[in-house]
Amino acid sequence: MGINKYFPFAVIYFFLNFLGLPLGLTYTAILSPFLYYWVVVTRKKEIMWPFLLVILPFVVVQILVGVELKTYFVSFLYITTVYIFCQAFYTFLVCCKDIENIFKKLVILNFIFCLIAIPLYFTDYYDILWIKQFLTQGVDEFKRFKLFSYEASYYATQFAPLFFYYFLKVNLSQNKKSSWLILLMILLPYLLSFSMGVLSCILISILIMYTVMFRYIGRKIRFWNIAFFVLASFLSLFLILLVFFPGNPLFIRLNNIVTGNDSSGKGRTSEAFYLGYKILQLKNMFFGIGPGQVKVIGANIIRDYYSYPADYAVISIPNSTAETLAIFGVLGLLIRMLVEVILFFYTRVWTNYYRLLLFLFIFFYQFTGSFITNLAEYVLWIMAFTKIFPQFDVQKNHLKRLKSE
Repeated sequence: MGINKYFPFAVIYFFLNFLGLPLGLTYTAILSPFLYYWVVVTRKKEIMWPFLLVILPFVVVQILVGVELKTYFVSFLYITTVYIFCQAFYTFLVCCKDIENIFKKLVILNFIFCLIAIPLYFTDYYDILWIKQFLTQGVDEFKRFKLFSYEASYYATQFAPLFFYYFLKVNLSQNKKSSWLILLMILLPYLLSFSMGVLSCILISILIMYTVMFRYIGRKIRFWNIAFFVLASFLSLFLILLVFFPGNPLFIRLNNIVTGNDSSGKGRTSEAFYLGYKILQLKNMFFGIGPGQVKVIGANIIRDYYSYPADYAVISIPNSTAETLAIFGVLGLLIRMLVEVILFFYTRVWTNYYRLLLFLFIFFYQFTGSFITNLAEYVLWIMAFTKIFPQFDVQKNHLKRLKSE
């Protein structure tokens, strides 16, 4: 069997999109003219009108109020490439008839890189696959697995569609390979990346989904076996850490979160909204400050708040919802929330286990991190609102269970 024609592009997106490029630039952005051409030819219609119709009123008001033009248009151009990528990804979902095989190859390749990363952790070449960064108060220069992306949390978010896909295959008894091997392949990346925000949203999503859908899946023996295994594994790990490694980074992070001393967590949540709103007050509250302007007019506010030196250059709002509020104002945030709610009901997300998990995950995660041009976030939204993987349809699985009883 030959290689799926879409697989090389999946590899570029998942593994290579940031490799060797300056921070903020991606290969999918560079390829956006070709992606645009492919989408238009494939779907035989113009795709830019919806984007322009929504964005142009903001552009007009923001320019009239005043922006730094060079930064503004560079950022606007990048947002346009993100939109084109989203259209291309949706077209891929509609046209590709073998997404499962692509997922399988991506998970296997990812697992191989995870195994390579473990010994690499202990060498001077760790930075090929790992990133050393501040984790929380008391834990500095902590190594986290990032693969070839720029940051561990982005990698963890990017892996979520693969995780949920194989998690459901195991739970719904649809897997042909060993369940334990599959669970190892999808859990190991999260243990290595140590992304507490992503893991928390995954756990919340699974708990809500199984609570809502309990009458459909609660009678499956496989469900209780997996639940017992996961619970026993986490309890065993917790006891081992408590007895032998009480000062481990996980306990320090959890203690800081409980006591309100987790600067990383606060920076991605409450502080992000506070700073986003404070920056928004400098311009038009309704239409926002505009793309690229956080670094221009918000730099001093962020530096002063965190007592950063005057030459500190990493200026951002690390929360996609708070960043939406700052860049596109109250109107932009309302449009964002309204689109999510309308598409949830219009596409009947709750009729498919997989799509419901994706929706719940990214809905909560948008309030705890990410950024407005995060491709991994848009991939999750698009998959949640697109009718894919009918094997995870609620009614289909319910009828199958009834016939087997």
